[in-house]
Amino acid sequence: MSQNNKKSTNETKFKKRGSLKSGILGGVIGGLVVALLGGGYLYTMESDTPTNSTGIVDENGKVTTTDVSVNVTSEVTDAVAKVEDSVVSVVNMQEQNTEGFGGIFGSDSDGTNMSEDSSLQTAGEGSGVIYKIDGDTAYVVTNNHVINESDAVEVLMKDGTKVEAEIIGTDIWTDLAVLSIPSENVTKAATFGDSDSLTVGEPAIAIGSPLGTNFASSVTQGIISAKNRSVDTDINGDGVIDWEMTALQTDAAINPGNSGGALINIAGQVIGINSMKISTDTVEGMGFAIPSNDVVSIINQLETEGKVVRPVLGISLLDISQISEQQQASVLKLPKDVTAGVVVGQVQPDSAAEKGGLEQYDVIVKFNGEDVVDTISLRKEIYKTELGKEIEVEYYRNGKLEKTTITMTDTESIT
Repeated sequence: MSQNNKKSTNETKFKKRGSLKSGILGGVIGGLVVALLGGGYLYTMESDTPTNSTGIVDENGKVTTTDVSVNVTSEVTDAVAKVEDSVVSVVNMQEQNTEGFGGIFGSDSDGTNMSEDSSLQTAGEGSGVIYKIDGDTAYVVTNNHVINESDAVEVLMKDGTKVEAEIIGTDIWTDLAVLSIPSENVTKAATFGDSDSLTVGEPAIAIGSPLGTNFASSVTQGIISAKNRSVDTDINGDGVIDWEMTALQTDAAINPGNSGGALINIAGQVIGINSMKISTDTVEGMGFAIPSNDVVSIINQLETEGKVVRPVLGISLLDISQISEQQQASVLKLPKDVTAGVVVGQVQPDSAAEKGGLEQYDVIVKFNGEDVVDTISLRKEIYKTELGKEIEVEYYRNGKLEKTTITMTDTESIT
């Protein structure tokens, strides 16, 4: 192809792109991507501003802006409009001790130590979703790790209003917490959608405060990448994986500060509470949200009880994979073909385990008919059972397979 033909083709392409006007790019680029994923966009543009090959100029020949009025709407903008006023920033405030001069130089001139002055300072920031308005009170769901170890919690509304929040209840295992705030400045509560009915590949929109309140009400868009993902979680921060969270996976951008914010569908319904992401140099676009159906179940309990009441066995646990082969043979006396299970450590007095006859060094291999692979699988089975239900447990003691029936109780029943 000759250079002239290439030039002509490039000019034609440029004219096709330029026919939308440069002014549309800033307002439509996000909507354009959404249109491709979400089913199209609508826009109106009316202008009689003259243009020429040198750009838009005024009567003095100086470059100027146009009076083009661009009104861009899409399924995504409509969805965001339904919920954005319900998404807030959550600020974790903690006391910071500031020593007086007495703490530095020893004492005042009269020989007495100067008192320490403590003040609340921002220790962390996250997001939250207002999901209910009840008279003078509004309720906010966020992540437990957002408000963990706080001495006070503040909520920053979309309009800039800041209010003090009260912690109603928390649950470390699902990483959820419920706060209450005055409803005076609350204009809208979000609604929850059915996370079980989601389709992999459908649009997903994240709203929150990535990197804190400076970027509050940020909106990112992607898709539902997967459902029912099992994500290893270190609950107590000791570096040991002790729980598997079941989560929605999305490629909508989720960053520190988005935690506790909303993941919504194209109808503007909350389908998940953003909680975590995989962040390494080799990973991109792997964020996770707690499914809305799980969220609703937990927050209803937190709102009324302040906690989630779960059955417990009343024992400390250790995976047999953490026990040396020598100790498995000499202490536990396990058959060599037993490679999975949980070792009973300490047994709490008057617990379900003690009443069921479990003892230290027993190795649990089945619970309620399900194989016990490790502590995570055992916890999941325990938490799925109902209080008061009788459960059959299979375990090895001194190399012999035993069975017992245990009636599940909660922690409050242990004296």
